[in-house]
Amino acid sequence: MEPVNPIDHVDPGDHVAPGDHDGSADDSDLTDLADNLGDATRPGDVASREAVSSEGSEGDVAAGGASQGVGIPQGRTEGTPWDDGLIARRVAKQGGEAAVPAGSGTYDGQLNQRLDALRELVGLSRTRLDGTTLAEAGQVLDEAAARRRLSSRHTVVALAGATGSGKSTLFNALAGVPLSETGLRRPTTSAPIACSWTDGAAGLLDRLGIPGRARRRPGQAQQHGQQGEAELDGLVLIDLPDHDSAALEHREQVDRVLGLVDAVVWVVDPEKYADAMLHERYLRPMAGHAEVMFVVLNQVDRLPGDAVEQVLDDLRRLLDEDGIALGEHGEPGATVLPLSALTGEGVDDLRDCLAQVTTERRAAARRIGADVDAAADHLKQVYATGRQSGLSEEAREEFADRLAEAVGAAAAGQAAEREWSRGANRACGTPWLRLWRWYEDRRAVGSTVAAPVVPADDEEVTARQRVEHAVRVVGDAAATGLPAAWGQAVREAATRGGDGLSEALDELASDAASDVASGAGSEQLRPEHGAARPPRPGWWPVAVFSQVAMTLLQVLGVLWLLGQLVGVFSTNLGVPLLLVLAGLVGGPCVEWSCRMAAKGPARRYGQEAERRLRDAAAACGRARVLDPVAAELLRYREVREQYVRVAGGVTGVSTTRG
Repeated sequence: MEPVNPIDHVDPGDHVAPGDHDGSADDSDLTDLADNLGDATRPGDVASREAVSSEGSEGDVAAGGASQGVGIPQGRTEGTPWDDGLIARRVAKQGGEAAVPAGSGTYDGQLNQRLDALRELVGLSRTRLDGTTLAEAGQVLDEAAARRRLSSRHTVVALAGATGSGKSTLFNALAGVPLSETGLRRPTTSAPIACSWTDGAAGLLDRLGIPGRARRRPGQAQQHGQQGEAELDGLVLIDLPDHDSAALEHREQVDRVLGLVDAVVWVVDPEKYADAMLHERYLRPMAGHAEVMFVVLNQVDRLPGDAVEQVLDDLRRLLDEDGIALGEHGEPGATVLPLSALTGEGVDDLRDCLAQVTTERRAAARRIGADVDAAADHLKQVYATGRQSGLSEEAREEFADRLAEAVGAAAAGQAAEREWSRGANRACGTPWLRLWRWYEDRRAVGSTVAAPVVPADDEEVTARQRVEHAVRVVGDAAATGLPAAWGQAVREAATRGGDGLSEALDELASDAASDVASGAGSEQLRPEHGAARPPRPGWWPVAVFSQVAMTLLQVLGVLWLLGQLVGVFSTNLGVPLLLVLAGLVGGPCVEWSCRMAAKGPARRYGQEAERRLRDAAAACGRARVLDPVAAELLRYREVREQYVRVAGGVTGVSTTRG
């Protein structure tokens, strides 16, 4: 059989027709190819997306433009809403497809939990945060779901570097054949070129946007080891254009592909390893992706003697300043290697590292985990402040005090006390005094000309200002310690609840005034207030009986005197005068004694009326203001707990009071 020219050969996975390069079909490759082609069009996915879309578009974010760092995936496709944790579970319960296709097995349990928490976090935060803030988290979820649906057998590694760093030469050295063009003309590589060591990577390459004409296979010597086993089984190597290319489209392709690959090999040379553009635009933003990064110092054959170690030490120093952890002494981090793609020195070491990565098949999960870390770090200022937040009992009591002051609870209590005392005086006063008061009241009613009632505008305005101030103060107190977005949401909830609160309190005050004015002689207040009037003291009937007795004494004495005047009775002025005098003196004495004795019950009645009005105002404020504020705080606590799960259980997140 004629050997296939590897340059002209295209991965069979790029086409629908299965088969490897020598015409034989591999069952596992066919299975992977079917999975890759089928995952994108499963009915469950469509149903799930439609279910998510039907929940409402409010808060959906359409991220556009290039990302600020290459570690951040590019903008989402418009019209594909993010998955909401609550909605996703609801769809799953209704028979929809789960977010993870069966048999993918790409991510471990902890990463799955973090992704679920991030999905829940985005869903709960849509109506509270702007789309720009949630864009990166939404992109991470999209890319994680897209990568999970594709082959877990393959590991996509990109070769990235500056102009003249030797990327293409290293790419050809790893592949064993000249797959990528090299030369003195710059830039040499104008579009990404892929080399797949194993069939079934079509879905991954489609995701990267690499056309079939740019897909290659390695040479026979590089594809098989001495025993005929695949040495780099599952490796998909991408040769990228220069990241510092003068052509804008080349740089855009680099940024796009770097946001989608599983691992990156940064190729630097002795002249440009300290280039500011490389460190500021790429390495520093990708510091959290150190575990899926390789930094190779190419062209070491151009350095004399000890210069290689000196350059490597300086390169490690720069990487450390960028915040990139170095995988030395068994610690996780970026691997730094010296090599010469031209002479082959050190290429085998890089090949061994790539073989280890592809064998472990953990690069994709590590990349997604690093993306989740970056999203969590970006959202930290939105969910974590490190300070205690919430509504304290002191703030609640102060709010109730301000509402009681605005509604005039103390004045209502004093009015109730006076009205109760007045009622006691009427009941226990002398009949003659009560008759005189009745006469005066009737004369006042008959002679008084109805005057127009002038509303107390100043008092009304002052009360309204007090209510608004109380709402503003309690909103600020509840928002203290919260991140800016959630603090604003709490203040808005308090403000919305404060609308109409003044009118509701005015109605309470009016009802209380009516109760005081009309209920002084009744035993029960209005039913809506739900509190009985304090019972009359036990001595009250005795006082009334005493006043009746004093009145009878006066009447008896007067009748006796009249009987003596008309000759019915014998003349004896002492006894009837004594009876009249006893009635005249005893009545006021009984009235004064009752007035003194009524102060205590009247005070208690006034305090009870004040308490009832205060409680009614507090209940109104709680229902209209405090409950919506508490609901916002509870929502923040839920998203904060989800954020802690996303961040991997980090400390320093603010705590909230109930």
